[in-house]
This record gives sequence, structure tokens and C-alpha cells, in this order.
Amino acid sequence: MVAKWIEALTGPLEQKKQWRDYKARVKALPEPYRTAAAAFERYVMYYGGITDGDTLVAMFGDFADLWERAAADETPVREITGADPVEFAEGFVRAYAAREWIDKERARLIAAIDGLDGVAGLDGGDRS
Repeated sequence: MVAKWIEALTGPLEQKKQWRDYKARVKALPEPYRTAAAAFERYVMYYGGITDGDTLVAMFGDFADLWERAAADETPVREITGADPVEFAEGFVRAYAAREWIDKERARLIAAIDGLDGVAGLDGGDRS
């Protein structure tokens, strides 16, 4: 019962465990992969805006897999990211289509404008 109460306040405990596991995996990476993974993680956290915890931990788990394989194969970081690291990071995030923070505001904007239908002067007609 206590675990459910804690999860209600802080979110699923399993997701927190998966996040800690991911962070430990990244910390264990050799250089330069650790630095690259940390830089991409920071960018993705700002860019991604993913609100679904399951999607987020799955994405970062796959992200750790990518860097671990690259380190094991000694693949150069640039070979992974290509010439444009931003495009790589944003493409990686797009592959995990999920609900984002902006989705809520998009819905609010649409509802606000839809609520104006039929209000005088706002339907595209004559304003005089």
C-alpha cells in the first residue's frame, strides 16, 4: 500500500529503477562515448519533451545500447552521429513518437479557437 502511495506522488518506481540503470550504464562507458552520451542526453531532455515515462525509459535504454555497442566495436562517435549531431539527436527522438508537453497546449489552442466558431466577427465574415 505504501508503494502505491509513493508512486502516486512520484511516479512508477520501476521507471525510476530503469532510469538509474540507464545512468549507471552511461557512467560505465569509456571515453569519448560517455561524454557524447551525456551531451546527447542533455540535448534530448531539452528537445524531446516526451511526457510518457515508459517511452522515455525505453528510448534512453536503446540509447545506452547504441553507445555500448559503439564502444565495444570502437566505432568513432562521428560515424554514429554523422556530420550533424543535432539532426542525429532529433531523428533519434522522432523515432519514439509519444505524447509531448506541447500536445496539451496544442489541444488547448484548438479548443479555444473552436470555441470561437460563430462568434460575431471571428468567423472570417464582414467585421463592420
